[in-house]
Amino acid sequence: MLGDFDLAALLPYIAIGFAAQLVDGALGMAFGVISNALMVGVLGVAPALASQRVHVVECFTTATSGISHLLHGNIDKKLFFRLLLPGIAGGVAGAYLLTSVDASVIRPLVLAYLTGIGLYLLYRGLTYPPPVKRPRHVASLGLIGGFLDAAGGGGWGPVVTSNLLVQGAEPRKVVGTVSAVEFFLTLTISAAFVLQLGFTDLAGATLGFLIGGVAAAPVGAFAARHFSVRMMLTFVGALLTLTSALGVWTALN
Repeated sequence: MLGDFDLAALLPYIAIGFAAQLVDGALGMAFGVISNALMVGVLGVAPALASQRVHVVECFTTATSGISHLLHGNIDKKLFFRLLLPGIAGGVAGAYLLTSVDASVIRPLVLAYLTGIGLYLLYRGLTYPPPVKRPRHVASLGLIGGFLDAAGGGGWGPVVTSNLLVQGAEPRKVVGTVSAVEFFLTLTISAAFVLQLGFTDLAGATLGFLIGGVAAAPVGAFAARHFSVRMMLTFVGALLTLTSALGVWTALN
């Protein structure tokens, strides 16, 4: 029941949702990796539960984003279908792996992965804009991106969008198509987590994420208009690297 929720307990999730959506609104990526890094590395949430919470919230945010891109003609149908099935397959595999391994074992691995994503985003920021190349290996990129997104609690955008952009694909079509595929990916991953973990301890945290994300949406749009991509990538990469690396150190000590 909504009346049973403890607002004080929701505040950390509201703050995380706000921060993650602020960055995601500015960059078009990183909601999952930031949310997961803060939950696992700072709040000590089990990796599988953190990933489940992130993906349930993203079902709502990616639906809105996907519809918007569809209406604006930003979706490449051929690229969409090349990413869709491999992404879903990788996502389901990642979700089942994450729920099958003990949290104490998987936590340092997840945080190490997130540290790597942080370093990658930092590198992207320092070397922006990327060189132009032709997109290749789209299906395998979708499979890997989907797997890492589920197992790492986020990463579809940083892995898939970044690599397609680096390879020289049209930015507008890449962002729109990857966002549209992400809705189906998050829906599938969320269903896989619910089947494995149920709904226990899900509702309250999810509500906090939604409140924070909705509050940050207009601020994220402002950031997207006024801050440079290079600056945002560098800042997020450094923040994610430090947060996740601290989480790895804490988990191993």
